[in-house]
Amino acid sequence: MDLRETLKAARTAARTLAALAGPERSALLEDFAAALSEPQTVRTVLAANATDLASAAEEERAGHLGPALIKRLSLDEKKLATTALGIVQLARMPELVGRTLTHRILDHGLILQRVSAPLGLLGVVFEARPDALVQIAGLAWKSGNAIVLKGGREAAHSNRALCAVAHRVLTGHGIDTRAMVLLEDRSEVASLLAQADLVEMLIARGSSELIRYVRGNTRIPVLAHADGICHVYLHASADPAMAAKILVDAKCSYPAACNAVETLLWDAGAGAALDACVEALTEHKVELRGCPETRKRHPRVLPASEADWDAEYGALILSLRQVPDLGAALDHIARHGSRHTDTIVAQDAEAAARFLAAVDSACVFHNASTRFSDGYRFGLGAEVGISTDKLHARGPVGVEGLLTYRWLLHGRGQCTTDYSPEGRHYIHRDLPIDR
Repeated sequence: MDLRETLKAARTAARTLAALAGPERSALLEDFAAALSEPQTVRTVLAANATDLASAAEEERAGHLGPALIKRLSLDEKKLATTALGIVQLARMPELVGRTLTHRILDHGLILQRVSAPLGLLGVVFEARPDALVQIAGLAWKSGNAIVLKGGREAAHSNRALCAVAHRVLTGHGIDTRAMVLLEDRSEVASLLAQADLVEMLIARGSSELIRYVRGNTRIPVLAHADGICHVYLHASADPAMAAKILVDAKCSYPAACNAVETLLWDAGAGAALDACVEALTEHKVELRGCPETRKRHPRVLPASEADWDAEYGALILSLRQVPDLGAALDHIARHGSRHTDTIVAQDAEAAARFLAAVDSACVFHNASTRFSDGYRFGLGAEVGISTDKLHARGPVGVEGLLTYRWLLHGRGQCTTDYSPEGRHYIHRDLPIDR
């Protein structure tokens, strides 16, 4: 495959996707979801995933892959069904391409519009999770963008099977299959990163090492889904039963997820809430690593090292640290967090408000599990990743994060020289926007 020629064809296919009417775009997505739910498709995809899992198990035994990555690699019927449901949710969302964002009269007969538009061709480099391929494809089609994907070698068979389903749906709608390109050779990543004149944006989701490599080797703007060092802080006013329930969900429901909690901070006055959390987490076989103050209260907790405060375990391991007050909790999160998701458990509304205002993370919650940081749970249909950056998009990135906008001006022959203190004057009045 000549990558550059393929990317040129993908840009042409992107124009086809961008030009689809809303009902056509919805039909494309509905058909994709239906294809993913067909019994034969499910069998084929799960068989491909089983092949990947078998190879991954060998690599784990050899020490080349970690258990968290293998957990993310796994597919089952439930996960496939949930992924297909996310595509249906996308299909039934309002049309966002071509939406008027600003409608302004500059002068009589001179009307300005700011209109949402696709970015064009997106490059996506990701590790492990094959269901991410489906989410990314659905979001790209909903936003009118073509995509070129490079998944990890550990998910090669799964990605290939899922891409085949997507290509079948594209063909059924008369769209060039190069609207979705799957790269399989690792050497093609360096070539992709060099195509700054063809690829509008790169999305990188995976390890810190991967993010650093992508950012260090391209001039293409990068939207990164990196570390998930998430915190839960127990304020002195925390309700013990609520705290325990939130911690079990945040740590145990899916330990390998980037939105799983990795560090529990507890106020010196939140001892009862800490006790409830330690009991519940111990019942769920979570390995607890604590500071000296934590271990004084719970001697069975293992000692934590300084490295634990910067660790993304991706497993049933949690670090615990006592902080003297809310200010100290904020300082710890600022120093050790990854700007992903952080939660306060508190009945004190003033403390919660301060936490929400002061924590500089993409997602900041009050009395809720960090696991809610997710595109599907946010009602976005799916996500291309959870951006810990600040520019362009932040947090779970759905359709709106894959759109830009254009300015459209409708006139009657006006020229800028018509306007002066002695000539015509601008009106600059916003007009109603039809939704």
